[in-house]
Amino acid sequence: MANLKKIGFIGTGVMGSGIIKNMLKAGYAVTVFNRTKAHADPVVKAGATWVQSPKKVAQDSEIVFTMVGFPQDVEEVYFGDNGIFAGTTAGQTVVDMTTSTPTLAKKIGAYGKEHQIQVLDAPVSGGDIGAQRGTLTIMVGGDKSAYEGLQPIFKAIGQQVNYFGLAGSGQHAKMANQIMIAGTMTGMSEMLVYAQAAGLDLPKVLQTLESGGADNWSMENYAPRILKDDYTPGFFAKHFLKDLRIALNEADKMHLNLPATDAARNLYARLVDEKSLGNNGTQALVKLWWKDGKLPS
Repeated sequence: MANLKKIGFIGTGVMGSGIIKNMLKAGYAVTVFNRTKAHADPVVKAGATWVQSPKKVAQDSEIVFTMVGFPQDVEEVYFGDNGIFAGTTAGQTVVDMTTSTPTLAKKIGAYGKEHQIQVLDAPVSGGDIGAQRGTLTIMVGGDKSAYEGLQPIFKAIGQQVNYFGLAGSGQHAKMANQIMIAGTMTGMSEMLVYAQAAGLDLPKVLQTLESGGADNWSMENYAPRILKDDYTPGFFAKHFLKDLRIALNEADKMHLNLPATDAARNLYARLVDEKSLGNNGTQALVKLWWKDGKLPS
C-alpha cells in the first residue's frame, strides 16, 4: 500500500462519494474537498481527509480528480484563486470526471501542457449504482501516458475504461452516451404511461420487456424506482438537462440535426425549468404524465 499514489478528489456528491469509497477500499489515501462540507462527512467517516480548498487538495496530492456539477463549476475549481492550478506543480496529474464541454476540457488540457501537468477528461456512465459498485464506464481523452499510468485507479472504480484521443474526446464520447440515454429514458417513460393506460400489470410488463429486445439499462434500473414512487437522484435531472444542452450545442457545431435528442431536451426542460424538479432523479421525467404515483383518471 505504501507505493500507492496520493489521490485528491473534489466533489463528494452522489457519484463522487461512491467513487471515493472504492478508492479508499483499494487502499488509496484520499484527500477531499466539497463546496458544502457536510456533504463530505460520509467519505470522511470512511477514511478520507478533508481540506479547505481545491488548492490545498492539489498541494497535498499527486493525482487530483474532480466531479462537480456544471462547466462553470469546473472552470472555478481549476482556474479560481483557490483552485487546483493555484496548487499544482509540474509532474502532477489532474482528471476531470465531470460531464462538461469538450471546449473546456481542451482549455484545461492546454494549460496542463504549458505547465507540464498531465490532464485527462474522463466522464463516466453507470449512475449511483455503478459508482457504488465500482462498475462505472469511463470515457477518457487527453494525455495517453497519464491514461496508461492511471489504470490501477480506474480498475478500482470502473469495469469498462476506454481511451478516445486528445483532450475533449472523453467528453464527446460521453455526449454520445447521453444521446443514447435520452432515447431510453423517454422510451421508458412513455412505455409505462402506455402500459398503465392499457390496464396492464406494470411489474409483469417490466419482467416481460427485460427478457426481450426492449431491454435497456434505464428500464432495468429506473422503472422499478418509479413503481415505488422513488425519485431520489441516481443522477440529477438538472444535470441531465445540462448534458443534453451540451450535446445539442456540439451537434450544432458539427452541423448535425438530432431531432429525438432535441425532443428529450425539451421534455427535461419542462421537468426542470417549468416544474422545478431538477433535484429529482432523471426517472422523474415520468412526472410529466404521472400524478401522485399514478396516471390521472
